[in-house]
Amino acid sequence: MAGIEHKQVESDEAGMRLDRWFKVHYPGLGFGPLQKLLRSGQVRVDGGRVKSDARIQPGQVIRIPPMEVDPKEKTGPIAGRDLRHASDHELLSRMLLHEDAKVIVLNKPAGIAVQGGSGINRHIDEMLEAWTSPKGEKPRLVHRLDRDTSGVLVIARTRGAAQKLTAAFRERDTKKTYWALVKGVPRKREDKISSWLVKEQTPDGDRMRIGKHGDDGADHAISYYRIIEQAGQNFTWLEMEPYTGRTHQLRVHAAHIGHPIIGDPKYFEAEHNWSFPGGMQNKLHLHARRIDIPHPDGGRLVVTAPMPQHMIQSWNLIGFDMASAEEADD
Repeated sequence: MAGIEHKQVESDEAGMRLDRWFKVHYPGLGFGPLQKLLRSGQVRVDGGRVKSDARIQPGQVIRIPPMEVDPKEKTGPIAGRDLRHASDHELLSRMLLHEDAKVIVLNKPAGIAVQGGSGINRHIDEMLEAWTSPKGEKPRLVHRLDRDTSGVLVIARTRGAAQKLTAAFRERDTKKTYWALVKGVPRKREDKISSWLVKEQTPDGDRMRIGKHGDDGADHAISYYRIIEQAGQNFTWLEMEPYTGRTHQLRVHAAHIGHPIIGDPKYFEAEHNWSFPGGMQNKLHLHARRIDIPHPDGGRLVVTAPMPQHMIQSWNLIGFDMASAEEADD
């Protein structure tokens, strides 16, 4: 049992609840014992008594009394946990595009969900447990990608970074660029798509439909696109930018203008005489190519993700000039 300690609140812990702070630093200390220490005045902040829901700020000093619990002590292994975390660590490492003290950027493969849900056994949010910091802080998601969409996924390493990155998405101080393969050729070389979207529950999960202003639950959605290259009148390589961030937004907007994204299981409705081209995989051809976002420590972070194999295969089959586009994109 150690003696009395005094720990200073760090900058990334601004606004954290005191009980959450103890859970991060002393995971073996239960809520009941913590409450007892608080009620008896053994735990103090800047010398004063506090409650468990008090919000702490950088520079404040927390008095830690002698306890039977060691800092960062884990409460006991779960069967298979270490092996699973080793596997998750390896897979996340293969996805890694960028990392620093505040931000991680992954190239998420198509088919892996970002968060859990019905029928989902493994997802990025769960896998991030493998990258929990020495002080018990798990990296945090700050935005989402659809399960079948590949590409750039930004993750915060710290609580403070998560607050700043989330604010950047909320205030639309980010530029997200996607590459998509769509059926046919849009009439305009570049355009703005503006509509109202309504979420509906279906047996196959959430689905969005075009609505109108005033519809119950309708959200305004704006996307931009430009044509990079086309193959006759059959396929078009689009660069798409969502200004807003609604569920399935780019997929719905592409279908709305009559040019659905190839391989989209929800929104691709082709004519009866249309068949999937031989040699092309029936997977969603939508890739989060690049993100430009303010870095929590200042300046901007720009990261580009290489395309997934099924899209590279389709580009080669069609004959698109991928090298020139990638050079221009970089």
